[in-house]
Amino acid sequence: MNAVKAFALIPAAGMGKRMGASINKQYLLLDGRPILAHTLSVFEKCPLITGICLVTPADEIPYCREEVVKAGNFSKVIEIVPGGKERQNSVMNGLVALERHASAGDVILIHDGVRPFISADLLQQSIDVARSNDGALVAVPAKDTIKTVINGIVVDTPARETLWQAQTPQSFRFSVIHEAHRKAELDCFLGTDDASLVERSSGKVRIVRGDYHNIKITTPEDLVLAEAFLAAQVQNGAPS
Repeated sequence: MNAVKAFALIPAAGMGKRMGASINKQYLLLDGRPILAHTLSVFEKCPLITGICLVTPADEIPYCREEVVKAGNFSKVIEIVPGGKERQNSVMNGLVALERHASAGDVILIHDGVRPFISADLLQQSIDVARSNDGALVAVPAKDTIKTVINGIVVDTPARETLWQAQTPQSFRFSVIHEAHRKAELDCFLGTDDASLVERSSGKVRIVRGDYHNIKITTPEDLVLAEAFLAAQVQNGAPS
């Protein structure tokens, strides 16, 4: 019996309008390297990851291949495919490309291209949990009180202890996530994340407790925070 493999599917096709920069956020420099390169480095160095499928805007594929993948010597990038209209469409494009590489029981870790501070330990936990469940969702408990608001009026205050902030990776066996995306496409359903597509098919997605440092860099303030995190890593002797 073939050993179960793990593949990373990294959507990096967002336009990054909230960043207000002249280039897409995944190519902004963090310590002299594109944010996306920092993210890819974690997966490249992880011995559990067999291959990486990168999803970018179609017209940016040549730039990404030369300035990020080749420049960073990322040998595990086995596919670079064009994104779709929505993130969900981009992930589906990546899953179709991974049909050439992944078997039904292999684990697919879907991770935002602009979350460069994911740890190797969380990758391992995600893979382990996804192998024995319908999915593994990295998340952290909500720190703040959350309000449900309709037309500017508070209508509910959910119990904070039940609320978790979803991060990535969100990890699944290939057959589970491929079927969930296929069904969502047939039903014209657009979910808020990949886990929600599995949940709507009664799949049980288990939480992997994440890290508050695992931020998604989407605004100028996030970039400042990322620079501080990276400086702290260097000061503590951790590899960037």
